[in-house]
Amino acid sequence: MKETVSDAVILMAGSGSRLRRSGENSPKPLIFLGGRPLISYSLEILARAGIKTIYAVTGFESASLREGMMPLISVNTHFVWIENSEWQKQNGISVLAAANRVRNPFILTMGDHIFAPEIVDLLIQNTDPNGLKVAVDRKLNAMFDLADAMKIKSHGDRVIAIGKDLKDYDAIDTGLFVCSPELFGYLENAKRNGDCSLADGVRAMAADGKVRAIDIGKAWWQDVDSAEMLEHARKLIATKNNG
Repeated sequence: MKETVSDAVILMAGSGSRLRRSGENSPKPLIFLGGRPLISYSLEILARAGIKTIYAVTGFESASLREGMMPLISVNTHFVWIENSEWQKQNGISVLAAANRVRNPFILTMGDHIFAPEIVDLLIQNTDPNGLKVAVDRKLNAMFDLADAMKIKSHGDRVIAIGKDLKDYDAIDTGLFVCSPELFGYLENAKRNGDCSLADGVRAMAADGKVRAIDIGKAWWQDVDSAEMLEHARKLIATKNNG
């Protein structure tokens, strides 16, 4: 039976230190890209995909980020702000900040990514209420900053390994997922000294055969984590806008 996904969690708690070192002082989701804030692209695509409730996990400069985002929020979207007081830790802690709020399968994405709308459509088709699906890019030769990318090894559509330092890999994690709330338990169990990454939780789920890789095909996306990535993303958006 098709499971409808109507919730999304967006992680935007980090400081964006690499971009700040290059002189960008706005909270990263509010940096202008193609004449509008970066985060506005994700909000628009999620609304178009039928997402009714968005849980936004904030941390660094939370007040200014919320103020800047208020004009971008659709009146048709129920927006829930979640404060991660431990935002200096890894992103798994930001995911866990939503654990007491989210009860149904949800889209998980990052506040500093842009992506083609069809990737979300791919993910929410025939969603299994259990496990996790990750949108992966197999266009390795076209990857911008491959060294920094989260790498995935798959067998068919099953993820069997994930990590930035993988030597044997065949895909890249795009930062877009459909997750069951089961992810929260895996993240809790993955904690070491009170900290964990999202990849730690995904890795544990993959070991239990619960992570599927969804190939995005020719669709585009871009992480915006450095000045070079931001410039590349601006060119990418300009190309799409002019196309």
